[in-house]
Amino acid sequence: MGGVPALTTPNLAVHESFVRAMDDFAGEGRGAPGDHSALGTDIVTYAPVWRAVAGFQTFLQSLRQAADRSVAPPAGWVHSSTFWWVQDSEFLGSIRVRHALTPSLLQIGGHIGYDVAPAARRQGHGTAMLRAVLPAAAELGIDQALVTCDHDNVGSRRIIEANGGVLEDERDGKLRYWVPTGHS
Repeated sequence: MGGVPALTTPNLAVHESFVRAMDDFAGEGRGAPGDHSALGTDIVTYAPVWRAVAGFQTFLQSLRQAADRSVAPPAGWVHSSTFWWVQDSEFLGSIRVRHALTPSLLQIGGHIGYDVAPAARRQGHGTAMLRAVLPAAAELGIDQALVTCDHDNVGSRRIIEANGGVLEDERDGKLRYWVPTGHS
């Protein structure tokens, strides 16, 4: 890999490495009963089909639709824009910007959620990925992005704090940070 990691919109170019990373996440228990995260939901919904190109394209279309403000989101959901952190054709992680907060997202989910592929962890990708997506959040009119993490997730705490996150409080085991996006 010679290129510099960067945010990109989800695309077919990283299909193989994406599926490998999702297999690694599933091996950690993501997508298991009780995992209500966006990543867990994607694994449950699309893992049976995304190995085939046509199934992967269906998944990509669902991500585009989730960001499309002309299409109403499912009940209880908000629009969200998904970006992938990619180096050459290697999928390294994903990050989602939720366009608004529901009462539940205000408590524990936040505006931004991210997942670094297991094979790419502890290499600075999470910090860089969050920093890179903040302008996209600003373009959506988000001045301060709520980013949450489990109280015992030291790595995620460091990522958020390295991006200027200010701890507001802890609720139901989740630390709630406000991160400036640069929008004014």
